[in-house]
Amino acid sequence: MEISQQVSKRTCPESEIYNEVLSLDDKRILELGCGKAEITQDIACNGQNRAVIALEVDERQHEKNLTISDLPNVSFQTGGAEKIPVDKNSQDIVFMFKSLHHVPEDELDKALQEIHRVLSPQGRAYISEPVYMGDFNTILSLFNDEKHVRQAAFNAIKKAVDNELFILEKEIFFNVRVKFENFEDFENKVLNVTHTNHQLSDDTYNAVKTAFGNHFNKYGGEFIAPMRVDLLQVRK
Repeated sequence: MEISQQVSKRTCPESEIYNEVLSLDDKRILELGCGKAEITQDIACNGQNRAVIALEVDERQHEKNLTISDLPNVSFQTGGAEKIPVDKNSQDIVFMFKSLHHVPEDELDKALQEIHRVLSPQGRAYISEPVYMGDFNTILSLFNDEKHVRQAAFNAIKKAVDNELFILEKEIFFNVRVKFENFEDFENKVLNVTHTNHQLSDDTYNAVKTAFGNHFNKYGGEFIAPMRVDLLQVRK
């Protein structure tokens, strides 16, 4: 297993990756850390007979998700990966999109054990994590350096594979495009997220704004952000 690759030639929406490696129709699907449910909607609506449970630990975001009225096959619930409120062997696929590194470090092993518990025999876990590289990562690290927590998340996955909870079926490196209309859009989507209380000093705020401005043009701010996916086959 590798935590990063220096160069990935493929740039695409993440939906292209998970639809390529997984068959989601007629599956019981659990998404851990669904956030604003943007990926949840894509998973739930683009196929047949998909039953989705979407968990979120941020209560403010969860309340907003409960107002979504056009996803009848999605059950929005509160909960985290370290204590998943679903039955043993009840899910065919577990997704985590850029959320494993947000699990408290001392709960990471428990989170992987919980994912193993809820997956059915031959079930799969799809865990995507941002790679600690690139211009967007450099800006984020000015106020929220995630190098340690991303390493810890990778170590936990590797430990779960080494301990034979899972078989590493595939490791995929690719890039996603991250776009913002302007700095205000960046503030709303990144600095003002409800799940993390970013408190920036004036100096840090100005440094972030300047760094963002270096990547801004008439089309807005666009970044190529590297990602890694670990596709795991459960062992029972």
